[in-house]
Amino acid sequence: MEQKQVKLMDIALARSGDKGNGSNVGVIARSPEIYAFLDKELTAARVADHFSEIALGGVTRYDLPNLNAFNFLLEESLGGGGTETLITDAQGKVHGLALLHMEVNIDESLLSTIKHD
Repeated sequence: MEQKQVKLMDIALARSGDKGNGSNVGVIARSPEIYAFLDKELTAARVADHFSEIALGGVTRYDLPNLNAFNFLLEESLGGGGTETLITDAQGKVHGLALLHMEVNIDESLLSTIKHD
């Protein structure tokens, strides 16, 4: 099968926010087939590597298969939290967009499973 390199934003959506000194990033696959692909590809270790400079306490992945989604908790990623830090994004709102810039290699056939409105 032909592989194509895409950004995560081409095959998924994301939302993020703060949880104390950590942030959480929800990732929603654009189809059940993409969810199955991401279940193998988008591991906690890979996300931890992507955020290695800011997620100092590690990354935990929670699976939400009924929603074709994952939730990642990035521990110690907000410099103490919204009320204790002077970092620009004290609530982790851009962490979702930052994850959507991750590149993945995917079978081109899976791209046809995405419905475009």
